[in-house]
Amino acid sequence: MSSAAPDVDRIYLDYQATTPTDPRVVAAMEPYWTEAFGNPHSKSHSFGWEAEEAVERARAQVAALVGAEPREIVFTSGATESNNLAIKGAARFYKSRGKTHVITLATEHKCVLESVRDLAAEGFDTTFLPVGPDGLVDLGVLGKAIRDETVLVSIMAANNEIGVVQPLAEIGALCRARGTLFHTDAAQAAGKIPLDVGTMKIDLMSISGHKLYGPMGIGALYVRRKPRVRLVPLFSGGGQERGLRSGTLPAPLCVGIGEACEIAMREMPAEAERLGTLRNRLLAGLEREIGGITVNGSMESRLPGNLNVNIAGAPAEDVMMAAKSIALSTGSACTSASLEPSYVLRALGVDDEVAHTSIRFGLGRGTTEAEIDATVSILARAVAGIRGNAAAE
Repeated sequence: MSSAAPDVDRIYLDYQATTPTDPRVVAAMEPYWTEAFGNPHSKSHSFGWEAEEAVERARAQVAALVGAEPREIVFTSGATESNNLAIKGAARFYKSRGKTHVITLATEHKCVLESVRDLAAEGFDTTFLPVGPDGLVDLGVLGKAIRDETVLVSIMAANNEIGVVQPLAEIGALCRARGTLFHTDAAQAAGKIPLDVGTMKIDLMSISGHKLYGPMGIGALYVRRKPRVRLVPLFSGGGQERGLRSGTLPAPLCVGIGEACEIAMREMPAEAERLGTLRNRLLAGLEREIGGITVNGSMESRLPGNLNVNIAGAPAEDVMMAAKSIALSTGSACTSASLEPSYVLRALGVDDEVAHTSIRFGLGRGTTEAEIDATVSILARAVAGIRGNAAAE
């Protein structure tokens, strides 16, 4: 996207919901739709070999992004499947060894919360830990919650609503010392902040293609090999992906997530600095032109492209309706149909009024300074109108 004045009819600031597929990723995928179209599991001819080689190259690219070995990467349909496989798969395998307790946070993505609730229905003991007003887990509280029978701790790397980044290395060290598996949903973090499964002592990590400028419909799960983490597959089939995820791999999508990971690894430092500067410009503009702005969650431990704020006296739904030229959200796209206050914000201790007047801004690779300035101007007019109407009533 150029640095020229943006088309204010379409400003996209919802990069936590999804990212556009990078044109370089599309170009890398294209041959595998129509030319190198073989089944990567066909072992008897060159079409299959060609597709298999592309898939394995992509596996290595994904692994490199998080400091893993290629054979530790299992391709899935996305982070939801990866989270289900990691949480349910680990719990079900180790249950026979007396490991019947699972810990997670109250602010996790719905697919993690529901996976843990499914395990509770199967007879597992479950703990949903609170977070502080900054959105961060208290390591002391976590340490006390881990028991001898705890099989897994699942804590997301970066929250999809408030962008808060958890202390992964400290959590990993705590879990490793207590003999408990550590799973992290890194859908929002992978490609945005540095991640290393080795130094952070992460046993299982979920990744999503469409959150890091790759295609939708593809994800990955890191599964540590040494010492080996064992999982029960979610479904049966031909035994692909080391028997953990049966089904024909979509070679073009695998190529896409691989290329997206390689680009992210190469460009992450500069992009993080650029987005952090733009986010700070956005916050300063909102505070200057609108006022009554309160940031939800920690500003110190946050994704560079995320800003979640409360705009006093301006219900979020009204603001977004008055500023239709800007793509914004109140939280997770997976729960956007609900009119209930965000459970993530409630977990921070905010009241329903604050939750209803909070908006998430997601900045990304295509966001420009001109768009940030236009956003501040448009929202200032929208909020002034909303507050004016409320005062007149």
